[in-house]
Amino acid sequence: MINGIKQITGRLSFVRAEATETITRTIRPGLPAGAGWPLPPVLRWLCFALLLSLNACNIAKHLPAKERLYMGTDIVMHADSTVSETEQSALEDQLMTLARPRPNKQLFGYPYKVGLYYLFGEPRSKNGFRSWFRRKFGEEPVFASAKAISSSIPIWEATLKNEGYFGSQVSGELKEEGYKARGVYQVNVKPRFYIDSVAFYLTDSSVVQKALRATSDRTIFKKGDPYRFDNIKLERERISQAIKQRGFYYFLPDYITILADNDSANHQTTLIFAIKPDMPAAAGVPYYIRDIFIYPNYNLSTARQDTNLRRAYQSDQQFIIVDSTRRFNPKLFRDVVTLQHGSRYNARQQDLTLSRLINVGAFKFVRNRFDPAQQGDSAVLDVHYYLTPYPAKSMRLELDGTSRSNNFSGTQAILSWRDRNFLRRAELLTVNANVGIEFQVGAGDQSLTNYRYGADATLSFPRLVSPLSFRADQRQALPKTNVTMGYQTNIRGGLYRINAFQTTFGYAWRQSQRLEHVFQPFNANYTFVPLDKVDSRFYDILIDPEVPDVIKAQYNNILSSDQLILSTLYTLNYTSSPRIPLPTTFRITSNVEVAGNLANLLTKQQVPGQQTTIFKVPFAQFLRLDGDFRLYRRLGKNLNWANRLFTGVGIPYGNSKGFQLPLARQYFVGGSNSIRAFRPRAIGPGLYTRDTIRNVPTFQDGGGDIRLEANTELRAKLNKYLELAFFVDAGNIWTYYPAARFTADPQATAFTSEFYKQVAVGTGVGLRIDLSYFLLRFDLATPLRKPYKTNGSEWVIDQINFRDRDWRKQNLVFNIGVGYPF
Repeated sequence: MINGIKQITGRLSFVRAEATETITRTIRPGLPAGAGWPLPPVLRWLCFALLLSLNACNIAKHLPAKERLYMGTDIVMHADSTVSETEQSALEDQLMTLARPRPNKQLFGYPYKVGLYYLFGEPRSKNGFRSWFRRKFGEEPVFASAKAISSSIPIWEATLKNEGYFGSQVSGELKEEGYKARGVYQVNVKPRFYIDSVAFYLTDSSVVQKALRATSDRTIFKKGDPYRFDNIKLERERISQAIKQRGFYYFLPDYITILADNDSANHQTTLIFAIKPDMPAAAGVPYYIRDIFIYPNYNLSTARQDTNLRRAYQSDQQFIIVDSTRRFNPKLFRDVVTLQHGSRYNARQQDLTLSRLINVGAFKFVRNRFDPAQQGDSAVLDVHYYLTPYPAKSMRLELDGTSRSNNFSGTQAILSWRDRNFLRRAELLTVNANVGIEFQVGAGDQSLTNYRYGADATLSFPRLVSPLSFRADQRQALPKTNVTMGYQTNIRGGLYRINAFQTTFGYAWRQSQRLEHVFQPFNANYTFVPLDKVDSRFYDILIDPEVPDVIKAQYNNILSSDQLILSTLYTLNYTSSPRIPLPTTFRITSNVEVAGNLANLLTKQQVPGQQTTIFKVPFAQFLRLDGDFRLYRRLGKNLNWANRLFTGVGIPYGNSKGFQLPLARQYFVGGSNSIRAFRPRAIGPGLYTRDTIRNVPTFQDGGGDIRLEANTELRAKLNKYLELAFFVDAGNIWTYYPAARFTADPQATAFTSEFYKQVAVGTGVGLRIDLSYFLLRFDLATPLRKPYKTNGSEWVIDQINFRDRDWRKQNLVFNIGVGYPF
């Protein structure tokens, strides 16, 4: 044994010396043997450890006799000339996912996990080091099997048939080389069949056969579509749902048969859908709704009394409600339940009712049961809804920590109180009180501390509340009426404070699964700065000769920021179909806001040339239009491409002509959800910038009336939890009218035909940690182009210098966010 150890030691020494010389000559060509090890010590020992593992663990000698290690699958495609290369590639990927067995994990063709599995030999006990090492780092070898190859052949042929390649054949064999083996498949792909037509075969004139005929005009197939069995199953599901919506409670997709009439000469097929003759008789009978029972206070402790029909407190032709507490007004269920007494059973209305009961927000658990019965010559259903309510009132305390890329950190506390049944029809009343603090890190004597506190209340009705009488579409989700009211105070650095009061009244409803509307006919926002709360230090800044005029102008603007906004807002949200997992999806959000027109009609100008006021406060008058367009494309299994284009314009006119939009309605760019290579609000308007730390004003309260921004991002999923991203952002903001308060040249901030010369561009990389319930995002970005010239050019790519500390401080921006930026 000692001699064996000496031989192994000598062999390893030879291998190490040979590897040393090989690596040396590879990295430094021409370097003579023995001239020294050029790698750093850490890499030297890593290479040595790898070579030790590869040479010490001879996998072949550990394998059982006559067994071969399965290394993977090879596919040799022999396709008809009518099958394109794209189709062949898609077929190869699809078949590869079905290949069995799955080979062991490999690194450069070496099954390293199997090597680690055999590295220390057979374990002596289940709880020893060797067993632990195998479980932790190793992988049990996967042996080649001719039986597995032969078993895969019929599965592959069935897959080709399901994709429309009728008559295609597959053969396979094992090819052995040493202790390894691979499965090699020969795939002969015949021409693909395409849909010529779709027919619905009726055997008689029964009501269920008529229901089948009524579904024919909405088939998903079109002439020329490729034959796919998955699409046939989808069509069968669609037909079944359509028939169930016509009252056939017991009808199932299995009761539909499909026949394919193939034309081999033209490679076309005609699909024929029919109802199976052996379908159970009950499935061909339409059912009608008889009684609807609702138990809105159902739980195990009160089930006996709250399901006792003698205790029903509302019994009419519509509903029978059993609830000892009488917590809910019966009108609630007239809004929510779409099934009606005496109507045919409809599966879609049933699903919609369950969805409404869940989304109304008052019930923790929702369950239903159908009882079939016979009433004369008709088949009827009694419907029972068992509803377990949430506690009516609840309170919650939230503590949040924040860290912004503009060196502000802080915390806030939110105390929230909820009443889920405020007016006994599942109205949700939410009252929030908040308090927070932000302080500047690393600013020394110039550091600022901001405080904020406020309260708001929101009352949400699960219905339309309006003086006009109209009924919502019963085929869609419940509309909502929202009323909000809030007050907020922000104390900026102890110098001054901004108070804001806001109230809104509006509606939100879905026209379809793709289209959502939000309409706020009344929106009031009043912002003011109490002069008696302005600190004397604030005025000292205004008379300090060393403070730039631009910052003085901004401070003067703060003193005159009292403003009233009376507006009407409409929002439209449109998304691509959520049912079909297409490679490309998109979402569009657009807003239209008009402010001040009614106020302008009801008031008259007090002083010519000055803004008209209401209660001595000038009101804003403007038109604001913007759109957010997002497109997502799946490029691969773990690779996605996300894009966003935002365009917005605000036009001050009438009482605001010559001014900017109110601060609460202005656009800003820069920051973790915008152009990430620039700090929050650091870009624009126009040529004006705050993109470096030393140039950031004390208060960044200036924005623009026009915004253009484009973002694109590649997202690569590494595993379940980690994702990498590479992104490019571009954009800027501008004022509608020239603004002298930003720069000495007012035209430098206004939107002109040469706006494209003032676009900021940035790029960067990101890491995302997906924790299922939320996503944590880290982005590191740097500018590629600045709106103004730096060293004679707006492009700053040639100035990138990661070794320069000052450059890193001025140009590297690290963003932390929750969720995707778009």
